[in-house]
Amino acid sequence: MNRSMLNAAAPLAFAAVLALLTASAVAQTENAQKAKPVKSTQQKKSEAPTAASAVTANQLDIAARVLTGKADCDSGEHVNVDAIAAHPGHFKVSFKKTSYTMTPEETSTGAVRLQDKKSGVVWLQIPTKSMLMNQKVGQRMVDGCTQSEQRVAMEAAKAAAKNTPAQ
Repeated sequence: MNRSMLNAAAPLAFAAVLALLTASAVAQTENAQKAKPVKSTQQKKSEAPTAASAVTANQLDIAARVLTGKADCDSGEHVNVDAIAAHPGHFKVSFKKTSYTMTPEETSTGAVRLQDKKSGVVWLQIPTKSMLMNQKVGQRMVDGCTQSEQRVAMEAAKAAAKNTPAQ
C-alpha cells in the first residue's frame, strides 16, 4: 500500500475506531440500568455557570472542537448546541423543552463530551454523529444527530472508502 492510500485511509480508520468505542460505551450504559426516561414539561432555565464550574485550559481546548448550532437527529427531532458567550467553555444544549448548561470533559477516545453534572445529561460528539444521553437513568435521549460538518465528514469517508482498493 503506498503512502497516499495510507493518508486517505487514516481518517476513515480513525472515525471507525471512534464509532466502535462510542457504540461500546453506549451499550454498557444502556445495559447498566433499565428505567423509564425522565420527562420534563417545564423548560429549565439555563443556570449561569458559577465560579466552582470554572473550566481548565484543557477543557477550553476541547470546547474549541464542539460543533454548535442545530443538529438534526434520526427520530426527526433536533438538538441545539450554543456556546455561552459570557462564559467560555460553557454550552447551552437544548432538547425538546429542556436546556442544560454543559462543560467539556476529557475522554480517552478523543470524542467530544459535554456534561451537565447536576442532571447527568451528556452530549457525545464523534466525527460522524452525536447523541444525547441521560447517564442517571442509563438511556439515550436521542441518537444519530448530525450537524453540517458531520454530514460532510460522512460523505468524505464514504468517498474515500469507494476509492480505496480492497486488499
